[in-house]
Amino acid sequence: MPDFKIPDSSPMLPRRALVVTGTFLLSVLLYVDRVCISTAKGPITKELGLTDTQFGWVLSAFAIGYALFQTPSGMLADRIGGRKILAGIVTIWSVFTGLTSLAWNYWSLLIIRFLFGAGEAGAFPGMARAVYSWIPTRERGLVKGINFSGSRLGAAFALPVLATAIESLGWKQTFLVLMAVGCLWSVAWWLWFRDDPKDHPNISPEELAYIIAHRQSGADTTPPGKMPIRHMLGSSGLWLMMTQYLFANFTTFFCLTWLYPHVKATYHLNSADAGLYSMVPLLGGALGNVLSGWLVDRIYATGRHALSRKLPAIVGFLLTAVGMVMSVQQSTVGPAIFWLTLAVFGVDMILSPSWSFCIDIGGKHAGQVSGTMNMAGNIGSAIIGPAFPALLAWTGSANVFFYIIAVCSLAAAACWIFADATKRIADLPV
Repeated sequence: MPDFKIPDSSPMLPRRALVVTGTFLLSVLLYVDRVCISTAKGPITKELGLTDTQFGWVLSAFAIGYALFQTPSGMLADRIGGRKILAGIVTIWSVFTGLTSLAWNYWSLLIIRFLFGAGEAGAFPGMARAVYSWIPTRERGLVKGINFSGSRLGAAFALPVLATAIESLGWKQTFLVLMAVGCLWSVAWWLWFRDDPKDHPNISPEELAYIIAHRQSGADTTPPGKMPIRHMLGSSGLWLMMTQYLFANFTTFFCLTWLYPHVKATYHLNSADAGLYSMVPLLGGALGNVLSGWLVDRIYATGRHALSRKLPAIVGFLLTAVGMVMSVQQSTVGPAIFWLTLAVFGVDMILSPSWSFCIDIGGKHAGQVSGTMNMAGNIGSAIIGPAFPALLAWTGSANVFFYIIAVCSLAAAACWIFADATKRIADLPV
């Protein structure tokens, strides 16, 4: 577990702790903006005359835009650094969050949400690049866990809060408020953050020396040389990460998009109650992120680098499989939410090891490599957008969907058995 301590001679809060705070808040904002459209499904579909299938494609349009721009935005993050990429992309996606309120029909909403997804694509690769430069390797697991816990906390608390805001302000005004919040974060990040801790005016000499001594070899802001795509895709480790992340996003994207309307319709709840129940699995996911990140660092500290990535992820996917199967055996909302919470707790255990793994094997190309993994994951998201309502209409129940998720989770656990975080892509033969 990172201690974020500097010698007693310096009274300042460690600057890298503030980097973690900034990226945590970004992760919260990222998912508040993302789940807002799911919470607003009722008024949006009513006003624009959309069917559930069309709304599913709107959700998928975001995932497609998000997936397609992952690798390019990761490459850009590696080239220009986390300061420019994060300030820029948060501004872009915030603008498209606001523009969502101007959609007048199905096609306009589809295009806006595609561009919104493309704008969000650089967020986590940009954060990965910032972590690579600022965070010592021994602290990386928990830091990534904290980052991703922000996404779940943001989504969890957004569900009931946004439901209330949409009912009181209207869905269009709610999207405009979120646009303003995102632009404020961008300004604050640009003014405070620096790509290399050596360039930060307020960092203490003691903390700077500690970061440089303990961060990954080569972790500075010197732009990396080009990594050919064929070289990167020659890494079996990256292919395994892409596969397991695609399967993981089946569960994740369902919870961020269809969980709220599914719980509301299945158990005949009002908007407020559905929001409260739907936030519980996401809170479980936040806990899974932090616990997994702590476990990654604890195992790493014992000298077992590969196991520190494998074990939390394998356990997480097994829990997801069990939770998904058991959730469909329940006839009331409380027990069903309990098992879904276990499933989301499990799937979120894989986030810290997955992104730590990509930073490990990517090095200076951490943004590009992690972005490529995230691209594959969001292909899974794009599938789930229209697939869930289609399966529901075809079978008349969500059971088949949940069983498919359980099988995919077991396959993802198997991927980790063969993954090796010590094989850096830069060291592989071209």
